[in-house]
Amino acid sequence: MNLDKVISGFFIILAMTLNFGFFYGDIASLELHSKYELFAALIVNIIATTLKIGDKTQLGSVLLATSLVADIQLIAAAFVWTIAGYAYVVNKEIASIIISLSGGALLANITSVFLYVGDTLKSKR
Repeated sequence: MNLDKVISGFFIILAMTLNFGFFYGDIASLELHSKYELFAALIVNIIATTLKIGDKTQLGSVLLATSLVADIQLIAAAFVWTIAGYAYVVNKEIASIIISLSGGALLANITSVFLYVGDTLKSKR
């Protein structure tokens, strides 16, 4: 068993599940979505991104790209929520923007997990 692959896979899948936990719920109601879960998804995504940096393969490049996309989407969602919370009233339009950005990150995370699982199934002992 390769401990590096276990740790990397753990963070890739944890990033996706935390992102899904934040994304799931009514898109117009921000009360159903926890800011702490968004923060946790962002931190775990950044950790997963740093774990992907050392991979020099073509698949490693694609995995890093999907992780960077998820990071940018989650950073944008956190930024919008922070700015809207201090400067404006968080209404349904702002809530839908935040949750939609999280949905884009979720799609990137799902792509990353599918690629990771596909690579794992393809690899030989």
